[in-house]
Amino acid sequence: MTEQQHLAFNTQGRGAAEITEDIAAIVRASAIRTGLAHIFVRHTSCGLAITENADGSVRRDLEILMQRWAPDGDPEYRHDMEGDDDMAAHARSLLTGTSVSVPFADGQLQIGTWQGIYLFEHRTHGHRREIVVTLLG
Repeated sequence: MTEQQHLAFNTQGRGAAEITEDIAAIVRASAIRTGLAHIFVRHTSCGLAITENADGSVRRDLEILMQRWAPDGDPEYRHDMEGDDDMAAHARSLLTGTSVSVPFADGQLQIGTWQGIYLFEHRTHGHRREIVVTLLG
């Protein structure tokens, strides 16, 4: 059995927004009781990741690492049609990835106690982001 839903989020610019509860609500409402939730973002300048949800400094430190690995405005970048953050956002999307999969059982996500599902906006300005959630069971 398969179910699919689309979600949309308005981001506030670079940073991480926890979307765990949004995904959990889809799983709870589903007729599928056990299976896999596949979460996919339909963009190339943001990403998805599962990381710690208890201490916000983790996400702050991840942003510091991303600044090191994919800095804005690097003079070597060719792709800068939308500004200094353009190519860096695409590179950061590769670092976070565009999808995550989470098992669920009895209508509950099977993530760990300190885990959360996050939408990472890699552009410096906010955007409307679309996510496709597919439940397989």
